Amino acid sequence: MTLLGRLLRNRRAGDTHLAWNLPNLQGPELLTLTSRNFDDGAPMPLEHCAKHVRGGDRSPHLAWTGLPPGTAQLLVVVEDVDVPVGKPAVHCAALVDPATGELETGALAGKEPGPGVRVLRSTIGRGYHGPAPVKGHGPHHYVFQLFALAAPVDGAARPDRARPRTLLPTIAAPVLARGRLTGVFER
Repeated sequence: MTLLGRLLRNRRAGDTHLAWNLPNLQGPELLTLTSRNFDDGAPMPLEHCAKHVRGGDRSPHLAWTGLPPGTAQLLVVVEDVDVPVGKPAVHCAALVDPATGELETGALAGKEPGPGVRVLRSTIGRGYHGPAPVKGHGPHHYVFQLFALAAPVDGAARPDRARPRTLLPTIAAPVLARGRLTGVFER
């Protein structure tokens, strides 16, 4: 796998197609998103990486400040911008009740999400899927994005069943605020 990683080293999805850059998810960058587990731009601990790379596959703690009044729902999207394909891989998508205040470690689990968390489909499955980049491909950046929405994501879109690349562009609720945090992992 190291050879494959080196061969693909210059192929990366980039951030052009991040949820962050979708026209319907634009909004003021008022939220500060942090984690007890890693700082912005710093390496992610193995506990939050995929099991097949000897990780715990547990979503990191996430906390935010700056939530504006009128926030009806939060949207969390985690994407790997360095996958060697055309668009970033969605490692997690979830809807969160703003009253939760923060997400504890493991709260984005597919089978038993934390209180106030509704996990959606991702590129890989349902719930959080930790980093597991191709060995030798170089550092991968995992962008944790948080969007404060003025209305809940429900109705005809059927968010629980939709693929993220289908669902994300159809979210019509105005974004009141947003914030992001990036973790790095390399094999």
